[in-house]
Amino acid sequence: MSTNRPTVYKFGGASVRDAEAFRNLAQIVKLYGGERQLLIVVSAMGKTTNALELAIDLAYRQQDFAPAYQQTKSYHQEVLQGLFPESEHPVYQRMSHLFAEMHDMLRAIQPTYAYDKAYDQLVSYGELLSSTLLHHFLQEQGLACTWVDSRKYIQTDSTWREAKVDWPWTERLIGRDLPALLEQQIVVTQGFLGGTNDGHTTTLGREGSDFSAAIFAYALNAAAMYIWKDVEGLLNADPKHFADTVRYPTISYQETLEMAYYGASVIHPKTIKPLANKQIPLYVKSFLNPAGEGTKICECRFENIAPAYIIKENQCLVSFSVKDFTFISEKNLGTIFNALSELRLKINLMQNSAISFSICTDYHPERLQGLIQTLQDQFVIHYNTALTLYTVKNYDTASLGSILYQKEVLLEQRTRTTFQFVSR
Repeated sequence: MSTNRPTVYKFGGASVRDAEAFRNLAQIVKLYGGERQLLIVVSAMGKTTNALELAIDLAYRQQDFAPAYQQTKSYHQEVLQGLFPESEHPVYQRMSHLFAEMHDMLRAIQPTYAYDKAYDQLVSYGELLSSTLLHHFLQEQGLACTWVDSRKYIQTDSTWREAKVDWPWTERLIGRDLPALLEQQIVVTQGFLGGTNDGHTTTLGREGSDFSAAIFAYALNAAAMYIWKDVEGLLNADPKHFADTVRYPTISYQETLEMAYYGASVIHPKTIKPLANKQIPLYVKSFLNPAGEGTKICECRFENIAPAYIIKENQCLVSFSVKDFTFISEKNLGTIFNALSELRLKINLMQNSAISFSICTDYHPERLQGLIQTLQDQFVIHYNTALTLYTVKNYDTASLGSILYQKEVLLEQRTRTTFQFVSR
């Protein structure tokens, strides 16, 4: 048996958005996968997850989901025909079966169903479809590969839409089956998905495919993990918002983890920990320029690092004050934190004064209303929506001057290395 450690590749939705993208992916695997043992984790194609979210929302409200469903089906069929001109190819039957299952599931949804549980069962089809296409296409390209159902290996609890991984059981299952498979062929599997011990599908949180790849890398004791993106590596800002971005050639696990926590979109926040625990290097590379240097994320340290600019939109600023004008106490804070935890509202920024406590969180209308209903008897609650949270890591005077220019600041906070503010 080979002593080579496997490598994990993760390809996101943009890298499988159309037939040409699939061909480019196959070329990357041929040129850079080499003779190594390779496990590929793939996301849903393009904006499929958004389309499926719309379909389930319509079905749940007993409205006509057929156009949203058909749009998703037509999109996949167009890519399918672009990759496999011969309609007798076995992949057509497999894709047809997946779409029939999805349609039956949408028809069966009732308003009495638990929404988040139904969401996980349906939205998972995006990854099942893309991984099925990729598996068959790589085979067509002469690459020996097999399709693996990640739901049978990434074992989780039943926290729908943000499932928690059962690490010991997951590691045991992956270690039992996949090393032997990887000795023989490439393994193609799905990102974002997990499974419960009673056979239900779970999801790991939006954009969770990075995390899936890290779970497999951890359990396989991988030599390295690669995330293939449409950017040249890990940048200090989103090029959609900033003109002059800087690529980090090498950056530490800790810096990357903090940037992901604050909302940097390149890496899912949960990705870094399992890799850092086993010192598995993470490479962020461009599928548009695979020969480029990219970014290496590893255990390292630098005295000076370019400031990172991170923007989180669709934020909500919520302020609590005690009704009798007494000070905000630790007991009050405990009550607020309890409610936030129960409603799965993540605090992105918090600040307290003598008589009030304020938080900035992602705006979820239903969860916000639940928070107000839970706490309105104890606190006076005010909130603002449609806000943006700006974070500058490793700031200096020049970086703050540029990002604060002509901004209305509602709340700000500064530490030795990080500056954050909320703005309209």
